[in-house]
Amino acid sequence: MTTGPAMTTGPASDPERLRRWRMLLGAAAGEQFAQPSGADAGADAALAALYDRGDGAPERGGDGGRRRAGNLAASAPRVARWLGDIREHFPSTVVQVMQADAIERLNLTRLLLEPEMLAAVEPDVHLVGTLLSLTGVMPDATKDAARQVVRTVVDDLEKRVAQKTVAAVSGALNRATRIARPRHADIDWDRTIRANLRHYQPELRTVIPERLVGYGRRSTAVQRDVVLCVDQSGSMAASVVYSGVFAAVLASMRSLRTSLVVFDTAVVDLTDQLGDPVEVLFGTQLGGGTDINRALAYGQQLVTRPRDTIFVLISDLYEGGVREQMLRRVAELTAAGVQVITLLALSDEGAPAYDHDNAAALAALGVPAFACTPDAFPDLMAAAIERRDLMAFAARHTGRG
Repeated sequence: MTTGPAMTTGPASDPERLRRWRMLLGAAAGEQFAQPSGADAGADAALAALYDRGDGAPERGGDGGRRRAGNLAASAPRVARWLGDIREHFPSTVVQVMQADAIERLNLTRLLLEPEMLAAVEPDVHLVGTLLSLTGVMPDATKDAARQVVRTVVDDLEKRVAQKTVAAVSGALNRATRIARPRHADIDWDRTIRANLRHYQPELRTVIPERLVGYGRRSTAVQRDVVLCVDQSGSMAASVVYSGVFAAVLASMRSLRTSLVVFDTAVVDLTDQLGDPVEVLFGTQLGGGTDINRALAYGQQLVTRPRDTIFVLISDLYEGGVREQMLRRVAELTAAGVQVITLLALSDEGAPAYDHDNAAALAALGVPAFACTPDAFPDLMAAAIERRDLMAFAARHTGRG
């Protein structure tokens, strides 16, 4: 495959097109392209440090010689300078991708245990997941810096999801408590009129309502119990982060009783830490095996009002425990009236690899299993509170597994 201007789909003399091809190809572009200058030179050097081989040329493969492997030396000072360079030359979304590539391809995870490195990185959900997986080996000198990174991401996520979550859930709870035979003072006239427009009497020029819609009386009593049961295996890192934030937001609502349980082959109840989502996340331990059956057994003990309970299992469903017992426990929960939902992921990345057989078995029990984005989660909770068809919700709002 040639790497010169012939690769372009437009005139070879188009300077901007040639510039873009040069930035894409790196050193493989050869002398057929002008060398980058100015800001492009800095950006090209940052890309080369990550994606070009040690001899200055990109590795070749099925991608036709485009940049794909790196020579970024794994020393903290050099990596810290590089992190500063990419933040200067690229937008934050690109910086996050390049950081993730550097950690994965060049095995820079150990450098995240150094405080000066953490001060240089661009905080994001995936970086938090990586840090949480390192808590067991993280030196004391690094923990404060790591907490600050996690705090920054959590604060941003709370700003993103809290208002919508509270509004959606509160609205659903209010709708669920509306009464059909209200006293005169409790009639919601706007909704009553709209519900009875078909009964308009032209000769009387008025609506004669056959059904009154009343306001639900506001109550400080707990109206729903929510159990979030979260798989903390390594592949679920982003889901764990989002789950911790959502659990903290739901726990702040007095009309809900929220429990958060995380599990691998053991089960940890983090409900008492929901006042601070950062503490919640540092209470997790990413990695290890998976025993969904054991987690469900613990979760069953938290259910005291089945018909008022929403049980959300967040897992890729790769069961390391006893599959038959897992499915039996789910069947017991649904038979008792619990609304059980399985989220294959709670993240922006879509459905991960997951156990299709277990997902199909849960669907046969009437339990939807699908990936859910953080933006859709508030609407999902509202739908569950109102006992709408969650299978239909999954089909409309998510990429189903």
